Amino acid sequence: MKDHFIQIKEVPIKNNCPICYNNDGLFLTFKQRIIHTDLYKHITSEISHDLKCKTCNSAIYPVQWTDEFEQVFEYHKKALTPYKSSVKLKRASWILLTALLLVIVSILTLTIYHRL
Repeated sequence: MKDHFIQIKEVPIKNNCPICYNNDGLFLTFKQRIIHTDLYKHITSEISHDLKCKTCNSAIYPVQWTDEFEQVFEYHKKALTPYKSSVKLKRASWILLTALLLVIVSILTLTIYHRL
């Protein structure tokens, strides 16, 4: 099973970085979780976020957020349109389901044939 997050939105933020005090390097990134297996691909509804300063290369954790960060975060969170949660079956799943269906039909056919 392969589990990863894909970036769905990155927004520059004009607030001051609490570490380097620069107001040009903050970026708020939203990511959505995707699970890959041999049988299916699942886009989950799980969304993660992080706030990083690209000037000083540091992560800004929610403990360090001011009220302005909270307001900007809530605004962008409401404006976010993530991918719909879905499950897509891969080729191996379809082959497995077809084989299972053929076995069931064969067993039912043989059972009915022997009763006659």
